[in-house]
Amino acid sequence: MATLNNQPKLKIIPLGGLHEIGKNTCVFEYDNEIILLDAGIAFPTDEMHGINIVLPDMTYLRENRDKIKGMIVTHGHEDHIGGISYHLKQLNIPIIYGPRLAMALLRDKLEEAGLLERTKLQSVLPREIVRLGKSFVVEFIRNTHSIADSFSVAIHTPLGVVIHSGDFKIDHTPVDGEHFDLHRIAEYGEKGVLCLLSDSTNAEVPGITPSEQFVVPNLDREFAKAAGRLMVTTFASSVHRVNIILSLALRHRRKVAVVGRSMLNVIAHARKLGYIKCPDDLFIPLKAARNLNDNQILILTTGSQGEPLAAMTRISKGEHPQIKIRPGDTVIFSANPIPGNTIAVVNTIDRLMMQGAQVIYGKDKGIHVSGHASQEEHKMLLALAKPKFFVPVHGEYRMLVKHAQMAQAMGIPAENTVIVNNGDIIEVSPERIAIGGQVPSGIELVDQAGIVHEHTMIERQQLAEDGVITIAAAVDRNGKLLAQPEIHLRGVVMIVERPLFQQLIVRNLERFLVERWQEFVETSNGKAQMRWEALRQELEAVLQRLIKRELQSSPVVLLLLQTDSVAPSGRVTSTVAMPVLKAATGNGNMPVPGREDIPSSSPAITKTYRRKRSTAFVS
Repeated sequence: MATLNNQPKLKIIPLGGLHEIGKNTCVFEYDNEIILLDAGIAFPTDEMHGINIVLPDMTYLRENRDKIKGMIVTHGHEDHIGGISYHLKQLNIPIIYGPRLAMALLRDKLEEAGLLERTKLQSVLPREIVRLGKSFVVEFIRNTHSIADSFSVAIHTPLGVVIHSGDFKIDHTPVDGEHFDLHRIAEYGEKGVLCLLSDSTNAEVPGITPSEQFVVPNLDREFAKAAGRLMVTTFASSVHRVNIILSLALRHRRKVAVVGRSMLNVIAHARKLGYIKCPDDLFIPLKAARNLNDNQILILTTGSQGEPLAAMTRISKGEHPQIKIRPGDTVIFSANPIPGNTIAVVNTIDRLMMQGAQVIYGKDKGIHVSGHASQEEHKMLLALAKPKFFVPVHGEYRMLVKHAQMAQAMGIPAENTVIVNNGDIIEVSPERIAIGGQVPSGIELVDQAGIVHEHTMIERQQLAEDGVITIAAAVDRNGKLLAQPEIHLRGVVMIVERPLFQQLIVRNLERFLVERWQEFVETSNGKAQMRWEALRQELEAVLQRLIKRELQSSPVVLLLLQTDSVAPSGRVTSTVAMPVLKAATGNGNMPVPGREDIPSSSPAITKTYRRKRSTAFVS
């Protein structure tokens, strides 16, 4: 597609981060060249059984992998860099530019995954300019956020400059002294900004987000009140908050034991880069804490969101091998629950209190501030950038709408603002902005083995809801059972007596084989052959109807059928059917194997797998 002067349009395609918080990934495409901005993850919901992380659907990038010229990273949060190691397994990303801290954290991830040689990592400094392909020149602009070393970016294209805010707030007294470079934003505004894409997370919140310094006196007060051991949990990536906690520990003469791999990694990199400054002897191994008085100890842990495997969650459950809660302990949650994590956090707090800990938490304590801009900061950025077109990003739908309304109140015409979905193709020309179609969008689920396909998740959901029934039967060449079938039930709610239910299944198997066996025997050239596939389908249908009728539910049925068959040589062989999950309500088909196996058919489950948007990473 081209503009009036036959010039290609700029395409902006968000693959994640819209109508949700998490898996932020955005594609910029011009004249057969693509660059990526961030590649994040989201965390699974409770219904995503066995899933470790959630990625955006990357089908479009796999189909256009030859166009990719590189990636730019705005900061080091997991919802912006956590997916990169997964994408590098299937995409060629020649070079990745980003801030020093994000690149250090990403290097660890790629090294652990054995992917460090798949791309080049290049750290950049504020106002540094890089070129990707022929169409894109990117300037990195310092901003302030809940993680150190965070950037907005100005993307120069043949059609004009596009500014992406990245995650931001406007902190006038940043902990590390690195101020938001509003002067550079204003300079771009004076020259002309074609389009602004801006973080909408706190667009519903009036006023201004408090500075990170706001928490210092409140944490100081709680530290002073703690008479025994002090435990503090916060986001590991909140480098400014961690720096404040360590500084207060030094002031209150407490040694710090750090617990949690991610916390250890972030502190190590932040100290090396100068974002955390403290003496080496502030830290002690956890075992050494036993030799100190309780009022000399601070334990800094992960687990502020109630994550199942995080240190604070394990401590609350009494499962941590080295830390047990004692009466007199003070536990501080220096983080607010992310939407969706509230129940897990509340349960963790309850368990800690039951064991005698005093737990300090809640917005009224002033021990946490957000890393995202509120309404007056959004207005300031809009006023400085003066964009012709505006796209709210990074937020739930209501946040995007509120942000668009603010932009219109600031003078941007409604027709110059678009609210989009993941996968929408935003087409920008000097004259107009519009949605020009859609690419595949959605989610890709990853467990320890790799990508999990939708039909697998449907089966897992079916297993979780109704359980599984396995039936193992051996049949001879004449259609008679060779032994008593074995029937096992797991997770199945019984409304009839189990022995009676098993007898019903056996009797139906026997009746079917006696009454209908000959239906599936056909003669060709004087030789009798079994129509195994037809037999399988009919036998499954009988068992499915029986199970559904008797149990009033639809458990997964795993049918294992052992048969005798005559090989061409006349030798009798025995084969066992492949175990394939089959829903009790399904009637699907699968290709018939070349041998005389009797596999169950592929699933055709009527219930849908309910996807919920992950709301991880709000800080």
